[in-house]
Amino acid sequence: MKFLNKYIIGVALATISLSACKKDFLDRQPQTGIGSENFFNNEQDLKLYVSNLYDFPGVGIFNNDGATDNAATTGFAEMKTMMIGTPSPSTINDGWDWAQLRRVNYFLVNFKKAPLSSETLNHYEGIARFFRARFYVEKVKRYSDVPWYSEPINTNDDELLMKGRDPRAFIVDKIMEDFAFAAEHVKEASESGAVNRWIVKGYQANFALYEGTTRRYRKELELSNTAEKYLQLARDVSSEIMKSGKYSVYTTGKPAEDYSNLFIQADLKGNPEVMLAVYNESGLRNSGWNETVFGNYEVSPAKDLLQDYLMKDGSYYTSQAGYQTFSFVKEFENRDPRLSQTYAAPGFNLINTDTYSQGGGIYVQQLGKRFTGYHQVKSFINDKSNTVMESVDVPVLRYAEILLNYAEAKAELGELTQGDLDISINLLRSRVGMVHMPLTPMIDPVQLAKYPGLSSPQLSALLEIRRERRIELALEGYRFDDLMRWNAGNLLEKEQEGIYFSGLGKHDLTGDGVPDLILLSKSQSIPAVKEKNSLGKDLLYYRVGLVGVEDAGVYLKSETGGTVQTSADNGTFIAPKYYYRPIPQGQVQLNPNLKQIFNW
Repeated sequence: MKFLNKYIIGVALATISLSACKKDFLDRQPQTGIGSENFFNNEQDLKLYVSNLYDFPGVGIFNNDGATDNAATTGFAEMKTMMIGTPSPSTINDGWDWAQLRRVNYFLVNFKKAPLSSETLNHYEGIARFFRARFYVEKVKRYSDVPWYSEPINTNDDELLMKGRDPRAFIVDKIMEDFAFAAEHVKEASESGAVNRWIVKGYQANFALYEGTTRRYRKELELSNTAEKYLQLARDVSSEIMKSGKYSVYTTGKPAEDYSNLFIQADLKGNPEVMLAVYNESGLRNSGWNETVFGNYEVSPAKDLLQDYLMKDGSYYTSQAGYQTFSFVKEFENRDPRLSQTYAAPGFNLINTDTYSQGGGIYVQQLGKRFTGYHQVKSFINDKSNTVMESVDVPVLRYAEILLNYAEAKAELGELTQGDLDISINLLRSRVGMVHMPLTPMIDPVQLAKYPGLSSPQLSALLEIRRERRIELALEGYRFDDLMRWNAGNLLEKEQEGIYFSGLGKHDLTGDGVPDLILLSKSQSIPAVKEKNSLGKDLLYYRVGLVGVEDAGVYLKSETGGTVQTSADNGTFIAPKYYYRPIPQGQVQLNPNLKQIFNW
């Protein structure tokens, strides 16, 4: 039985007992329910408690690139709302939740009551401190300076309840202390789905890279002189994981399938690339997966991401004359195989049709207002069985990310070698049959325009490593954090575009040379009896209009053709203000010592 499933019933019971621990400490509620006098008596108690700290994401990660330059979304996205509105501490209320920290700190002041060996106690302390580090990582990303608490807050702790923000540098030092302790003391081996030493190191490397690049590129923090030590830590910890031999890039020798298969497996246990997964099992712990990752529901992949994929021979797609007006079919010709394992390409055979009104068979793009026309197949379960869908496991931490961290840190430090690329980036390329990345590629002006502030002496390599990260981790929820740490929030201002149509009339979207749909002027009516193509299938009809035209079926750049449009204006990214969030106004009123920063 998978680890998280073994303890799901126990965790549910613990959750009831721990209900009082879940109160925000600012509410000043008394600590009741579970008591140290009748708990923390043995290892089973400790294991049960820490299992309640597990808060890793599930299938929702595959929609989390929405509202970045990777994907459009019709749903709510905080930054999207901020950029087109007038945000204030009164309107931004999410994120100031401290329940997880209280749970962790309550454990840390009570767990040593269990009569266990120092090695065992250190292991559980390491697990708790790992989760505290993860908690504060998210707070630092969102607020930068936040109060540091290493103990649970009680109702009479007025001084602690009313403390102000601690500086980012201090908080990050504490985070790194927690990671370091956990990396030393958490056991190497664990049950499937449980945190072990290598998982701790993976998250430690991830945050070290995040903080190092954030300090280097976000000048308003005035911490750039300390960036290098975090980049060195990211390099060293990633290297340690790589040298351990514990993990490898998943491949079965099928470059057209292996990448996509990572995200649709019912059992990732034993997969050499998956360092941590959320394991699911139909009828016991359902994945929560549904068909909307493919259909026109909220999120749709963007043209900007598609254009970053290389040609199969390693050349730049954007170096081709006229690439901006390539047809949908031509966009997929001779590309990095990861493109057609991420986007539904011409010829894709659709089986799971619940959110796709045209039905099954060879896929023809379903267009819609405010959608790009592209559809996501990465993580899409192309199977009608509910049991299959409910059982899919979610890879939360992949070895691929460690390889990308290593290469980026080395390039940021100006010490990347061809050997480094061959043990990192080029392993990922080999999986899909792509040519290897050279140490000194030609500078792609399109990439350089995206990231004009790079300071590495290995500029061309770093640009390509950033591209590789975007491609390998596409639509897994990493893009927003990457743009934030690279000081590239301005890229969110670009409206996400979709498929290019040369004009009104008939278009082939399956690559067989036979028209599949017809675009009409918004002044025309869709006929009751549809014209059939030479295959005997009804053409799909769409009326074209500009963004905001309510009676149009699809929005294009102009009323006679162009790229599919998803929004009229993405708004403005105000730097450095929008790299941070304000503390909710209600919390500031409760505690005037919490001062707003960065113009909030």
